[in-house]
Amino acid sequence: MRSTRITAAVAGVVMLVGGLTACNGGKDDNGGSSSSSGGSDAAGKDSQPKSPLDQLKMVSQQTNGKHSAKIDGTVKNGPAEQSMKGAMDWANGMNMAVDITQKGAAGSGKPMKALYTPDAMYMNMGMPIQGKSWIKYDYDVMAKKMGAAGALMKDMMQNNNPSRSVDMLIASNKVKEVGKEDVRGVQATHFTGTLGVAELARMQSKSVSEADLKSLEKQLELSGAKTETIDLWIDSDNLLVKKREQMDGKTPYDSTVFYSDYGTKVSVTPPPASETTDYK
Repeated sequence: MRSTRITAAVAGVVMLVGGLTACNGGKDDNGGSSSSSGGSDAAGKDSQPKSPLDQLKMVSQQTNGKHSAKIDGTVKNGPAEQSMKGAMDWANGMNMAVDITQKGAAGSGKPMKALYTPDAMYMNMGMPIQGKSWIKYDYDVMAKKMGAAGALMKDMMQNNNPSRSVDMLIASNKVKEVGKEDVRGVQATHFTGTLGVAELARMQSKSVSEADLKSLEKQLELSGAKTETIDLWIDSDNLLVKKREQMDGKTPYDSTVFYSDYGTKVSVTPPPASETTDYK
């Protein structure tokens, strides 16, 4: 049960951030939107970028003020599959409320409630654990117990927003435009880029130590992963509406996330201490 719970929590984060190798894009926030995105700035439509790189930079700028969005995604990690649906707010650290469903050997196929705050995440397994309804995963505790992956996860949980994958492609300078495609009824421009795993490991947040980065590189090498491909779909308002990330290796990883309704209200209230048990 314990490994199942931690897998559910980790995979939910990975789906949004783009694996254990997401870079920190700084304070600019990007995300995606359907027609209910809440509008766009004039610069988004009046000044068309001349290159894919220029357009992605505009995407990052345009979404700076859109601090929340609805999310709907799926992660496939070998035989395991997980879906997540809910909303997130990244204005002051990450706050997110979602339903998570796991299928395969690690999951029952029943939805689980999950709450994410800048300090901890809470999982409701749908059954009492030590007489409590919620399990609390403190990020500091996870960072200590999970080594390099835990340190990086802590950073992602405290600095997460949809712009991280966009900024990763900007930093790599390895992006090309594929063409126009329909994404759930929205016309979007498809961009793609493939990065080497060694390169990805170097593109970490500055808050992750050099020792943890080297440890992470070693973990990726042992997993057989060599490359990660990032695909982004951008709508006419220069907002991200879809993201797909694929990593090769002994256990291939494939995640797809749809973003919509930017500016949506997100309410996250941690359960009272009397109803939580700490993950130890």
